[in-house]
Amino acid sequence: MHIRLLGGIEVVSAGGKPLHFATRKTSLLFAALVLAGPRGLRRERLAAMLWAGSGEQQARNSLRQALVDIRRLFPSTGDEAIRIEGNADTIWLAANADEADIWIFDRKIEADDGTTLATAADLYRGDLLDGLSSPGEIEDWLAPHRANYTRKALDLAERLSLLPKLDSREVQACETLAERLVTLDPCAEQAHRALIRIFRRRGKTNDAFRQFLVCKEALKRELGVEPEEATRALVERAEMPNMESLKEPIADGGPPEVELSRLEARAEPPRTAVSVPEKPSIAVLPFQNMSGDAEQEYFTDGVVEEITTALSHVNWLFVIARNSAFAYKGQAIDVTRVARELGVRYVLEGSVRKAGSRLRVAGQLIEAAAGVSLWADRFEGDVSEVFELQDLVASSVVGAISPRLEQAEMARAKRKPTESLDAYDHYLRGMASLYRWTREGQEEALPQFYKAVALDPDFAAAEGAAAWCYFWRMANRWMTDRQKETAEVSRLVGNVAISGHDDAVALAFSGLALGYVTGDYEAASALADRALVLNPNCATAWCASGYLKSCYDDPDIAIEHLSRARRLSPLDPLTFFMQTCTAFAHFVAGRYDVAWPLAEAASRTQPYYLTGLRVAAASNAMAGRLDAASKHIARALALDPDLKLANLTHVAGHIRPAYFAKYAEALRLAGLPE
Repeated sequence: MHIRLLGGIEVVSAGGKPLHFATRKTSLLFAALVLAGPRGLRRERLAAMLWAGSGEQQARNSLRQALVDIRRLFPSTGDEAIRIEGNADTIWLAANADEADIWIFDRKIEADDGTTLATAADLYRGDLLDGLSSPGEIEDWLAPHRANYTRKALDLAERLSLLPKLDSREVQACETLAERLVTLDPCAEQAHRALIRIFRRRGKTNDAFRQFLVCKEALKRELGVEPEEATRALVERAEMPNMESLKEPIADGGPPEVELSRLEARAEPPRTAVSVPEKPSIAVLPFQNMSGDAEQEYFTDGVVEEITTALSHVNWLFVIARNSAFAYKGQAIDVTRVARELGVRYVLEGSVRKAGSRLRVAGQLIEAAAGVSLWADRFEGDVSEVFELQDLVASSVVGAISPRLEQAEMARAKRKPTESLDAYDHYLRGMASLYRWTREGQEEALPQFYKAVALDPDFAAAEGAAAWCYFWRMANRWMTDRQKETAEVSRLVGNVAISGHDDAVALAFSGLALGYVTGDYEAASALADRALVLNPNCATAWCASGYLKSCYDDPDIAIEHLSRARRLSPLDPLTFFMQTCTAFAHFVAGRYDVAWPLAEAASRTQPYYLTGLRVAAASNAMAGRLDAASKHIARALALDPDLKLANLTHVAGHIRPAYFAKYAEALRLAGLPE
C-alpha cells in the first residue's frame, strides 16, 4: 500500500521511500483524486475548489502545475503503480485496488468475519486527512467524505463488538478503534457502547460502568442529553455493581454472570414517551431508499446525516442525534409515535429515488401532534455529482424548514396562556410582532425582547433581535432619541458578541444593526463572518453579509451572498429586505434596469418599508423612468412627510461616501425635496 488518508496524508513509493508534495494544495489535489477514484473529477471543478481566489486562467495554470508536480512523484512510465490520467474534461487517478487505505477499508468493512473487520479497524488511524487544513470550497467538498468515513468507523466498531466470537487480536483492534473514536468525539455513543461490550467480554464489569459514566458525562456536558436507550440497556443489569460503588476504586470482578447473547437480547427495551423540551425540537428520520439499488443506501444515509448536522448548528433548535433517529431505520413509521418516543414536536422524513443517471430526493416536515405537513419539496441532480447533490439537499432543506419551524413556534407561543410565559416565549412573541414590520409591531416587540433578557441575561437571540428592532426604527425614522438608541444598539451588540458566540442568527442581526446604525463596518462584518462560520446554512447570516457588502464593499459579492440567502430560504419573511438590498447593490453597480424591478417587487410585498420605496425611486430615476420614480417618492413622502435630502443620512445609514452621493443624486432626480 502506498497511500494513507485516514489520520492524515502519507504517501510512500514502491521502494518504501516517503514522498512529499510541493505544496499543501498539491496534497489536497492528490487526496481529492484518491477519494474520487476511477470516476475522477472535472478540471474546472478542481480549479474552482482549490484556487477559488484566483482568476479563471490563473486557477487553470495552478492546476496544471500541481498535476505536473504529482506526475513527477508518480511517473507515467516505469514500474510505478500510481499515475495521473485524464482528458480535456476530467482527471482521475489510475492505481490498483490495494494502493490506498480508504479503498481497502471500504472493501473490508463489507465482510462479516472478525479477522477482516479487525484489519479494517487497524486502517482507521483517525479522521480523513486529519491535520491537513482545507479552507474554502475544497473543505465543502471534503466534509461529507470525512463525515462518511467517521460514520463507517463508528458502525465498524459497533459491529465488531457485537460479533459472538472474537479472538484476542480482534478484541484489541475493536477496543483501539473505539478508543480512537471516543478521543476524536467524546459524544460518539456507538464507540462508547463498543467499549462497554469489550470490557464486559473481558470480565471488566467496573470498567464497563466507568465507560458508561464517561459517556453520560460527555453527552450531558456537550449536548445536554442523556445516553440512548441502547446504551443504558447495556448497564441496567441486576448483576452490575451499584453506581455509587464506582466513586471508589474497585477491583474488577470475574466473568459476567449473564452471557453476552442474553445481554444483547435485552439491549432494545420497549420505548416509552419522552418529555418534549421547551425549545423547538426535531428528529430527522432515516430517508427511504426508493431506488431498488442497495448502493444508494449510502447516499440516502449521508443526506440524513448532513441534514442532521446542519440543523444542529441552528442554535434555537433541539436536534435528536443521528443514532437515536436511526433506531427507526427499516421500520414502518408512525410519525406521532416516533415523536412521542423521541420527545420532539417536529419530524422530517423523506425518500431518495434513482432513475437512470438522475437522483431525486424528496422531504416533508411534519408537526407530529397535529399530523400536519408544514413543508414539502424535492431536489434533483446527476448521480455523478452525488456528494454535491447531498450537500445541496442538506443546505436547501435546512434553509427551507428553518423559517417554517420559527413561524410554527411563534404561532404556538401566541396560543399559550400569558401566565405561562417564560424567556423563550417572550422572544417568540417579540419576533411575531417584529415580523409585522409596522411601527406598532416594533413597539410591541422591543418590550418582549427585554422581558426575555430579564428572565435570561445570557439570551443572545433576544438581544440580537432587540438590536434588529432599532435597525428598523432608524430605517423608518421612528427613533425618538437617536443618540440614546444608537448607544443602546452598541450595548446590545456588545453583549451578543460575548454571550452569542454560538448563535448565528443573533450574530447576524447584531451585525446588521451595528453596521447600519453605528457605521462600524469592520466589527459588523466580523459578526456576520462569525455567523457564517457557525452555520453556513443560515439565510439570515448570508443576508447580513450581503447587506453590509452592498453598502460598504463589493456589490457583486453582495449579490452573490443575498442570492444564497434567498436560495436557502425562498419563503423567508425577510425576502423583501433581501430584494431591496440586492436592488441597491445593482444600483451602485450601475445596473438600473435590473435594480428597479427588484425594488418594486420588495415594495409590493412590504409597502410600508421606506428603504424599499427610496431604492425603487432612485433606480427608476437613473433608468430614465422618472414618472415611476416620482410615484415612489410621493408614496415615501406620504408615509414620512419630513423626509428630505438634508436628513437622508438619518435613514440611509452609514454607507460608502461614493455610494451615498450617487444615491442622493438619484433621489434628487426622482423629486425628493432638498
